[in-house]
Amino acid sequence: MTEIEIGRGKRGRRAFAFDDIAVVPSRRTRDPKEVSIAWQIDAYRFELPFLAAPMDSVVSPATAIRIGEMGGLGVLNLEGLWTRHEDPEPLLAEIAELDGAGANRRLQEIYAAPIREDLIGRRIREVREAGVVTAAALSPQNTAQFSKAVVDAGVDLFVIRGTTVSAEHVSSAAEPLNLKQFIYELDVPVIVGGCATYTAALHLMRTGAAGVLVGFGGGAAHTTRNVLGIQVPMATAVADVAAARRDYLDESGGRYVHVIADGGVGWSGDLPKAIACGADAVMMGSPLARASDAPGRGHHWGMEAAHEELPRGKKVHLGTVGTTEEILLGPSRVPDGSMNFFGALRRAMATTGYSELKEFQRVEVMVARSR
Repeated sequence: MTEIEIGRGKRGRRAFAFDDIAVVPSRRTRDPKEVSIAWQIDAYRFELPFLAAPMDSVVSPATAIRIGEMGGLGVLNLEGLWTRHEDPEPLLAEIAELDGAGANRRLQEIYAAPIREDLIGRRIREVREAGVVTAAALSPQNTAQFSKAVVDAGVDLFVIRGTTVSAEHVSSAAEPLNLKQFIYELDVPVIVGGCATYTAALHLMRTGAAGVLVGFGGGAAHTTRNVLGIQVPMATAVADVAAARRDYLDESGGRYVHVIADGGVGWSGDLPKAIACGADAVMMGSPLARASDAPGRGHHWGMEAAHEELPRGKKVHLGTVGTTEEILLGPSRVPDGSMNFFGALRRAMATTGYSELKEFQRVEVMVARSR
């Protein structure tokens, strides 16, 4: 791949965000009613190819149930308010009122409360008893400590999610999580990430993960690029990881690992671009934080904002545009791409003549910077 000279001593690849590319129409069109956007990971089939991000502003037990009933997958954040506090509602109301200057400090104080195993079990069982697929997320640092409580509560899909997750973490201070051994010994399928490069993704796939999350520093509430100087534009990241999936499929003799774009999908038009670059599904945060029934009340933040030493995120006010159902399934009342995400995906596939997601991954794209 062509590299660009940054200076005499450094060269770098040109990378693209979803905003830098566009899907190209083909010679065929199709009736949107004949398009299937369903996907399946392990034994679980979903009518909508997305996961709601494990963020307190997006997913509560109640919203996880609603999203599951609509055909998606809500992922509980097991290190958030719902597993640290008996009743987080007053704290969610307080966070919504925080101003920019003191928000991070107060978030650090609120999230300093210890994680409780009894609340982990209670929240997972609440979703499971509603009859929907149950998914929950831990960071790599807390996975070994709390994984037994998660599995005992009956989780269906285990998500290990961090700002970046590698299969070769090195530490002299503590024994790192052996992902390959952990996944092998676990009784439930694991989704792990984020990663943003071909090599990192290939190593994660070799651990036995059912899916990998792709993304680094691209979320609406992240400041990782400002704080650490690290970010990989999402279109390039997804395409690189999709190439790793293809090569691992050959290497493993036919084992397919699902690629999930985690970040960068802020508007409905980003969704077909993510699939076109090779994603099987997307993980969304900020679009759902705009729901009138979201826990964050129109505000959005991630765990990075509450880091005790180096916050890499902030609380942002997004406002509200409609209910969760309207944002996912419509109808839309606005032309800006903030509502009816999956109606938009279905129509994009129909406009380009594709009837299934895996076929749509082969659609032509071009570099076409949005204005």
